[in-house]
Amino acid sequence: MNIFDQILNAECHDPHSFLGAHEIDKGVVIRVFNPQAIKVFVIDEEKNKETEMSKVDVAGLFELIFKDKKKIFSYSLKIEYDVGVHITKDPYSFLPTITEYDQYLFNEGNHFEIYNKLGAHIMEVNGVKGVSFAVWAPNAKSVSVVGDFNNWDRRRHQMRILGSSGIWEIFIPGLVEQDIYKFSVKQATGRIVDKTDPYGFFNEVRPKTASIVWNIDKYNWNDKEWIDERKSRENNISRPISIYEVHLGSWKRKVEEENRFLTYREIANDLVNYVKEMGFTHIELLPIEEHPLDASWGYQVTGYFAPTSRYGTPEDFMYFVDTMHQNGIGVILDWVPGHFPKDDHGLAMFDGTGLYEHLDPRKGEHMDWGTKIFNYGRNEVRNFLISNALFWIEKYHIDGLRVDAVASMLYLDYSRKEGEWVPNQFGGRENLEAIDFLKKMNEVVYARNPGVTTIAEESTAFGGVSHPVYLGGLGFEFKWNMGWMHDTLVYFTKDPVFRKYHQGTITFSMIYAYSENFILVFSHDEVVHGKGSMIGKMPGDEWQKFANLRVLYTYMWTHPGKKLLFMGQEFGQWSEWSEARSLDWHLLQYEKHSGLQRLVKDLNKLYSKEKALYELDTNPNGFEWIDFYDADNSTLAYIRKAKDGGFLVVVLNFTPVPRENYRIGVPKEGFYEEIFNSDAAIYGGSNMGNMGGKVADKVPFHGRPYSIEITLPPLGGLIFKIKGDK
Repeated sequence: MNIFDQILNAECHDPHSFLGAHEIDKGVVIRVFNPQAIKVFVIDEEKNKETEMSKVDVAGLFELIFKDKKKIFSYSLKIEYDVGVHITKDPYSFLPTITEYDQYLFNEGNHFEIYNKLGAHIMEVNGVKGVSFAVWAPNAKSVSVVGDFNNWDRRRHQMRILGSSGIWEIFIPGLVEQDIYKFSVKQATGRIVDKTDPYGFFNEVRPKTASIVWNIDKYNWNDKEWIDERKSRENNISRPISIYEVHLGSWKRKVEEENRFLTYREIANDLVNYVKEMGFTHIELLPIEEHPLDASWGYQVTGYFAPTSRYGTPEDFMYFVDTMHQNGIGVILDWVPGHFPKDDHGLAMFDGTGLYEHLDPRKGEHMDWGTKIFNYGRNEVRNFLISNALFWIEKYHIDGLRVDAVASMLYLDYSRKEGEWVPNQFGGRENLEAIDFLKKMNEVVYARNPGVTTIAEESTAFGGVSHPVYLGGLGFEFKWNMGWMHDTLVYFTKDPVFRKYHQGTITFSMIYAYSENFILVFSHDEVVHGKGSMIGKMPGDEWQKFANLRVLYTYMWTHPGKKLLFMGQEFGQWSEWSEARSLDWHLLQYEKHSGLQRLVKDLNKLYSKEKALYELDTNPNGFEWIDFYDADNSTLAYIRKAKDGGFLVVVLNFTPVPRENYRIGVPKEGFYEEIFNSDAAIYGGSNMGNMGGKVADKVPFHGRPYSIEITLPPLGGLIFKIKGDK
């Protein structure tokens, strides 16, 4: 097939070698392929003269030879259509905007700002404004840019492939921000598919799927103080971190406006005030990267570089993050490198081959989820993902990434039966390529962005998830403590009368508490799919349910580890969470719900104030049992300690029976002030307590020289501090 036939069929690897201006023996020839044009004129910009081109083929090829020219000259095209005349520079008159060095780094897997090159970028080339398009599709027969600007005709703007890089490129003059486009890919199989830009910065609102040309560098940030302070941190391990997990589409909605989503800007102002008032230090957003289906909660991503257009523009999301930072709230983003959906407009089978994924379903598909698995061993795929992690941190000022479903990445046999997976080169089940990718990602993120955090949702006993890479770990700063969450819920869902038989369940977490840097979580996953709400999980009548939840949260906030609570759990929402509706904010008119909310607020503020509750979270020196043997009474007593020696005493009663004259050993003499009581009336409790505190008796108990005799309220938790202690 000659080159004209290739262009005619939109199957040419290098249309620039034929179209545009070229020096020939007879002079300079200019060729234009535009099937929709009636006439085409070349405007000689040096002579300010226009000359009509000859139509040499009915398919739309125009040609003009300038015999008086020896070298290529500056020119424009005047194109007549049925609907009018358009004057433009020739797209095929520009050199590539992607350098050979860019190509080399990308193919090597080390172009960490490749999002500045691939995708669509507004720029000026040789004084001409337009948009540079580039996409990686090494096995495609051809790739074109299509959009409203060319009537979605894939013959009009055919791209060229740059050497052996697999990158296709074209600069289209005259295009501007908000132009809509896709990449029309003629796949290796010959099938033509219009794909959303993998590196696109903004997309149409679902169910539409086109990308939108967007300049994401025009927002003026106002969070320099926050960013500078973040850069100065050595780490986050000894800092208080209490996270409010939020799904932006259902935290609040405009019910009076047909259940409309709040925009990024609307929710920013409401949410930041609420989070500050509640004392949370961070919010964590369920994925806001573009996704086609609301019911996926954002975990089936099609636009990895685009904040979802459901709630507004990229600048609107930047405003959201900026607002949080100006008010002292960190922003953590759920990030999903573990899988991607099969939607035809997305990454799946992008050029007709397993490009981003493994072609073999034993390595390239999550059967349970109906999704594809990234090929972590491919340099360009690793580059895509690592640059994406950096993109959200460096372009959107995100403070941390919580990496979803890490266990599914680590194991080749994850949720697979025998014969459904392929062992690694050593015959094992570990996904060595994914492990290497996670290590590299964490190394690069921390090297470039001190003070940020990465968090693994990892549900197995894989060793060293939150240990440094140089010590053989995966390099995350924190890991979700799924074991603690599971055991705690198993214990608390039991009727208190049976809890004495399960004392080991509630104490077991301290066996492994320092094996990782943990975050204690009650996430969205615990209040969906028939699992019931947090308040609904609790046994007993309504009073006992709320009391159980109050003492549970007291246990959580005093247990070693950072904290995460999903929205609605802080005020005891009865119904399971649904992405399709707002939280049940009307419940706050009832005292039990508002009391529970106040308890969480006070726990947060106490947690941030008392260094003993967070400084030594990952150090065994920060925790000491007083008594965990009293299974018959289902009680626990322990000490939390700060670096400077300050400490708090925590006593918990997991039965609805008050314990009067209950003695516990304490390390020092003094007045032990009761600084928190989950049974206080302001929280909806029975108001049973210790009249402000107790003086330590010189009565040895629990192996300690002093002790206090206290009243332990039913289903209640107490926190004591020596009065006058720092």
